[in-house]
Amino acid sequence: MGHGGDIIRELATDHREVEDAFRRIEALPPGHEERKELADRATIELIRHSIAEEQYLYPAVREHVPDGDRIADKEIEDHATAERLMKDLERHEATDPEFDRLIGRLMMEIREHVRDEEDNLFPMLRQSCSQDRLEALGDKARRAKSMAPTRPHPAAPDRPPLNKILAPGTGLVDRARDALSGRGKD
Repeated sequence: MGHGGDIIRELATDHREVEDAFRRIEALPPGHEERKELADRATIELIRHSIAEEQYLYPAVREHVPDGDRIADKEIEDHATAERLMKDLERHEATDPEFDRLIGRLMMEIREHVRDEEDNLFPMLRQSCSQDRLEALGDKARRAKSMAPTRPHPAAPDRPPLNKILAPGTGLVDRARDALSGRGKD
């Protein structure tokens, strides 16, 4: 978390880290307990990443990219689908066959979402937004990720201003729960 650079570079680095966790999950046999630990780590990163996108990337897309409202709405819809999958996944251990089905579907959804962002949305934003603005958004995204929730909350607001108001408090509670449970630790 916290890689530096503009918002596109920051979020693309997140994408690589999540893909690495997915590959590590796929390399382990079904039922292996480390698959759950890796899924938890991927979830933590995906939630933080989603918060940064919803607070800063998508508002910039709405403002700067032609047809930005439609594009941002579709991306937020993708997040909602992934968040529901992560919430369901949270309830299953790696030994449960439902875990394999859910993690497979989550990986498919996230990979499709990443491809779409990197092939379409990021180039459009880079073309329509100044580098200074992208750098400032990168700084804001890193701050948002540092205070973001670490667990899925499908009913939480996904648009400003409510998401910016509620996310830090929810994040504090999630990080406390994670510290007590050991979730997400290496």
